[in-house]
Amino acid sequence: MTAHPEEGLHVVVLGGGLAGVGCAHRLGDEGVRVTLVDRNDYHQFQPLLYQVATSQLPAEDIARPHRTIFREHPTVGIRTADVATIDVANRTLTLSDGDRITGTHLVIAAGARPEYFGVPGAAEHAFPLYSVADAERLRQHLQSTIRTGSESAGALDVVVVGGGPTGVEITGALTELMAALVATERISKPGTITVVDRGKTLLGAFSKKSHKYARKRLTEHGADPRLGTGVAAVHADRVEFDDGSTISTRTVIWGGGESAASVVGSATGLPTGRGGRIDVRPDLGVDGHPHVYAIGDVANIPAKDGSTLPQLGSVAQQSGVWAADNILRELHGDKAKPFHYKDKGIMAMIGRNAAVAEVGKRRHQLEGPLAFAAWLGVHAMLLSGAHSKADAFMSWAWDYFDRDHAATVEWSTAPQRIAWGDDSADVPHIKVDRGHSTPSAGNS
Repeated sequence: MTAHPEEGLHVVVLGGGLAGVGCAHRLGDEGVRVTLVDRNDYHQFQPLLYQVATSQLPAEDIARPHRTIFREHPTVGIRTADVATIDVANRTLTLSDGDRITGTHLVIAAGARPEYFGVPGAAEHAFPLYSVADAERLRQHLQSTIRTGSESAGALDVVVVGGGPTGVEITGALTELMAALVATERISKPGTITVVDRGKTLLGAFSKKSHKYARKRLTEHGADPRLGTGVAAVHADRVEFDDGSTISTRTVIWGGGESAASVVGSATGLPTGRGGRIDVRPDLGVDGHPHVYAIGDVANIPAKDGSTLPQLGSVAQQSGVWAADNILRELHGDKAKPFHYKDKGIMAMIGRNAAVAEVGKRRHQLEGPLAFAAWLGVHAMLLSGAHSKADAFMSWAWDYFDRDHAATVEWSTAPQRIAWGDDSADVPHIKVDRGHSTPSAGNS
């Protein structure tokens, strides 16, 4: 399909994650003028954040400058800024510095933020894992704890809140990190990694077989699943549970849920549904607002059976491309089409050569190395949607999981400026604050 953009056409995309980049990339391919607005100057590959947090990967391996991604798309402009308000009726963003950007079309792809469900102290003391900055903050905290408190009782103990894919993946990575630190004699004994969830199983959306496999693998590596238990409060030195018990810990990692980026609820004036997300039509448009779309983790996207599609990277990337195609259809005078999601399945990495995957419509079950291969294929496709580094990613992944080498800890605590290959002129800056941030427009 070849578009011939009308003079003055301008699509404003809020959010530079998988959904926003997918949309802008598709429109840029057709020569449409696009302004991509994001609080970061880089795109981050969220599925590997947990490996940055546990020092298994440097941040530069999962982040790439937006300017580099769109280097061959001269009609796509990048604006790095926080968004203060969104005037949906006029398709206008007001930035924190007072500047305004108005488009003929607006695509809201602002991503997600952690949902703490009103748990006292969680926002102040827990470590979320939704951005590169979050991963770097957790990495620095773990390094500091290992250096200064490894001989204190309970100093290395960690509580992971949430037994979904995020919680299971970070738990698996932490058990490997502890084993590597013991093997290299940096610590005398590993800390206890406790993963907590109100549900009765790990990976609740998966099959019973996957539940059993995940629990077996984690417990074999020293993790302690604590299921059927909720968090009542989080303190700087302990976690309280709703059964009255406590665990002493300096490190609480929050993977207990997500909601739409704060800019949606506070700045759009749009009614929101589950998770604070924007309810959209099947074609991804926002009711009552022509030429406005919401995609990815910021939207409740209807499925064919009337349910809502999950917040997955594949949903985000596909919805971004679909919204772009609907905008291109408008240019031709055609009707927007309902979003058709190609379900690649659900999967989670548990550790080296250990994963679970349920692929295809019939949820064919895989585990171990075969599940890893499925995980690799799906994530390589997501990565290639953002840039052409899928071959490098696949080479790294096979090497990483095929060799039995110990995870190591980088001991520098300075915030990193990440470089990507030859792109030294486009080095993005990862902002790492001592406290916890709540982004107004996410990159997810």
